[in-house]
This record gives sequence, C-alpha cells and structure tokens, in this order.
Amino acid sequence: MRRLAAPNNAKSGAINLKNASSGATIGMDLQQIRYFLALAQELHFWHTAEKMHITQSALSRHIQALEAEIGAALFERNKRNVKLTAAGAFLRSEWTQLLTTADAVHRRARQLSAGEVGELKIGHPGSVAYSVLPDLLAELAHRYPNWRVELVEIMELDLEQALFNYHLDLGLRREVTRNPRLESRLLGAENFVLVLPAAHALTAATFSTLTGVRQEKFILPSLRNQTQYVDSLRAIFAAYQFEPIIQIESDFGATILNLVARGLGLSIMPASYASGAPKGVRFIELPHQTQLYAIWRKDDTSPVLQNVLNVLEAAFAQ
Repeated sequence: MRRLAAPNNAKSGAINLKNASSGATIGMDLQQIRYFLALAQELHFWHTAEKMHITQSALSRHIQALEAEIGAALFERNKRNVKLTAAGAFLRSEWTQLLTTADAVHRRARQLSAGEVGELKIGHPGSVAYSVLPDLLAELAHRYPNWRVELVEIMELDLEQALFNYHLDLGLRREVTRNPRLESRLLGAENFVLVLPAAHALTAATFSTLTGVRQEKFILPSLRNQTQYVDSLRAIFAAYQFEPIIQIESDFGATILNLVARGLGLSIMPASYASGAPKGVRFIELPHQTQLYAIWRKDDTSPVLQNVLNVLEAAFAQ
C-alpha cells in the first residue's frame, strides 16, 4: 500500500505519494483524485465530465495521468462500459477516506484562521457577572458555538500579572492599563449606586446627598488599595467631605451584597450589581460613574481575541 506524505503544495492541492517498493515519489493533485472518485461513482465519462464541469477529453487526460503516475490501470473501458479494476476499487476506498480527512483538516484550518474555533480565558470583576458577562457569553455562544470560554473572577490588582503569565487572554476591569505591554479599550461607563438594606429608612425619594449617611457604617473594598476603582470610591467620599466609617472590608461584590442584606452596613457599588442582587437590598443611584475596560496583551494577534473584542464593542454600542 502506498503511504501518503505531507502536503508540499497547499495552494494547488498537490500531494506526494511514495511508492513503498521503489521509493519513488510522484506528484498528485487532490482535484485529480476528486475526478477519479466522481468517475468511480458514475462509471460514465460524459456524465462525470458534466457533473465536474470539465470537458470529457480533459477528464480522460486526468485519469490517464493518474494511471501513468500509479503505474496501474484504474478503469476497464470499452465503447459501452466503464468499470473499476481491482486497483481502482482499492483506491476508491482509500481515497474516499483521504479526501474526507483532507476536507476536515482544511475546514479546521480555515476556522482557526478566522477565529471561529478556539479557547479564550477571560478575567473579570464580580460586577460584570451580573450584567455584561451573561449577555456577552450568550452572544459569543450564538456567533461562535465552537469556542470554549473559561471565566475567572479576579481582583484588579492580580489581572495584569495573570495576562503576562498567560493565565488569561482578556481582562475586564474598572481601570485603564498604564503598562506599555498591554492594550486597553474603553467599553462603557455606568453609575455608582448606594446600596442599603431593604428595611433602611432612606429611600430614593428622600435621598438628597451622601452626607445624610455619613454616620452609617460601610462595607467597602480597602480604601488603601492603589487602584483606579478605589480612587473613584475615595473621590466620591471626598466630594461630600467625609471619611466613611468602614465596618467590614471586602473585595468581592457578592459578599458585600449579602452583608448589606443582613443589615451590617451600607455600600457603594457599580449599578450593574443591581441586575443580580439578592433579596433584602435596595439601590439609590449616585451622580458618579465608573468605567469598564477590556485589557489584553499587546502582542496577542489571536483572531479569537479580535472577534471577542468586536462582539464587546458592538454590545456596548447598543
């Protein structure tokens, strides 16, 4: 049996076929194999030529070239009939499998080049898990059903290093990057909200300024952290000229929401948390905003990454 070697001319579809007995290598075009298989099915030169959109004489030349290269007759033909020889029947079976494999390989290569298949690891803050992330994943699943997406909830301080270590391909966070090895793109902005227990006396109708809760206890991330998000929180309290009384520190939004629901304090969070908040909390919108950025490695040219960035931009544009 002849052994298929690796493709040596991807553009023309030519392959090498090595003769095991002589060691001689012969060139062969995948299209010629397709002509052979079509004729092996039709067993009629004129019908096959019409089906393959070539002339009958051209089809005959391709078959003759195959037979000359292989050194065996593939068809028995006379004025009335065309039938496969034993060698032709053998090659029909082998080449049918070959083309099935080749077509699958070529299709996979095209999908990889277009970013239609692949893997993506996304790091994100807890807030987007309640709003942006579900919509993004639904759109990605619709457009690219062959993707595998891994989600990692990660603190902003750890996100850049996770990108450099290739633990993540893309980060979503509240802070623009200042690292020259990374790219960032502004996706959008949303308001901060004051988060209160449901039984709290303050309502949106009676709320006028944050100074009205200056004596209340707060549940917040550590205001000692040096991140843009924490800078935004400090700026909010500075605008009302008071330092919050911090009862509990936490960097995890779901934890903060549940603690507020238990009446252990108030908090200030991005409004997107309202989309998946537990029972027992209420929100009052504040006139301050936080932004959301996409962050990725500057040298990452993956088509999968580019596709997800396009989907993100389109989602925020709407």
